[in-house]
Amino acid sequence: MEATASLDNAITSKVLVLDRDADCYDTIKSFCERHNLVGLKAHEEHVMAVLRSNVDLGGIMLSESLAGLGEGGPGLARRIREVRPELPIFLRRRREAADVELSERDSELFSAVYRIEHIDALAPAVASSIFSQQYPNALVRGIAEISRMVLESQFPGMQVEIEQPYLVRDRIIFGEVFTLIPLESSWCRGYMMLQAEQKTLQALAPEESGDFRNLNNALGELTNLIWGWFKNRFINQSQPIHQLSQVPIIINHQHRYISFGSEDAQLCFKYLLRRDDGAPLVLLQRFIFNLSWSPEDFTENQTSVEELFESGELELF
Repeated sequence: MEATASLDNAITSKVLVLDRDADCYDTIKSFCERHNLVGLKAHEEHVMAVLRSNVDLGGIMLSESLAGLGEGGPGLARRIREVRPELPIFLRRRREAADVELSERDSELFSAVYRIEHIDALAPAVASSIFSQQYPNALVRGIAEISRMVLESQFPGMQVEIEQPYLVRDRIIFGEVFTLIPLESSWCRGYMMLQAEQKTLQALAPEESGDFRNLNNALGELTNLIWGWFKNRFINQSQPIHQLSQVPIIINHQHRYISFGSEDAQLCFKYLLRRDDGAPLVLLQRFIFNLSWSPEDFTENQTSVEELFESGELELF
């Protein structure tokens, strides 16, 4: 998908749909389409493997028939909560259980409960738990434009495609190498993260593949270039930053997990780099505004004509 095509669309989020009632599929799919959700399905025996993978998810839509509520052992809903506690679970009640209340112990597992005939009542819960932060269109478009420009300049001859921007609530780390760089302004404070598999970096920079430190540096250089353009375009250096609080970043290598101390969804971009008809190389980019977020104060820096003359970018004819 070309960047210019995807940036005109709304930001989406992926949800894992775990439901064996085929009669409900069309209704659930229609709801997802109306609310910018991309539904993904997984076979029951593969659910836990999917949840431990690097699938970027915003939430889970789970049917009561699969949830395993009231069973002697830990049912699927409780196992999901244990493995991925950051993901909101939306439970679809069985029709025959419409008038039976869930126990308090079971209710605490879910962000919302709905019935298929009243699925639209789920919309506020989706908005508050997945789309809890609003991102200005100019910011989303600008990030994609900046990143695309940097990637094309660093890897000439490669085609750069950008998938539609999306939100995730999961904390799974993609690949073996990632970078973090702080973003500090009067309207946002947080981090930008670039993630890649080592084999991707080896393919992008084969001359550096003999030493993993050089591959690390290659991703670091990309991060620094994108950060520089982001700062020039979106951060007004003349406005003071008053909030200086910090939150510990927690990384669990065994579970490939990273937490920034915030429950808010993260803004994500997926870049596919191709040479001719070769297999795509994937880079993932996340923006985590965990320390401060005031989109109402967001502005783009406007370069004046005088500044263009002073820099030599503009001359009189």
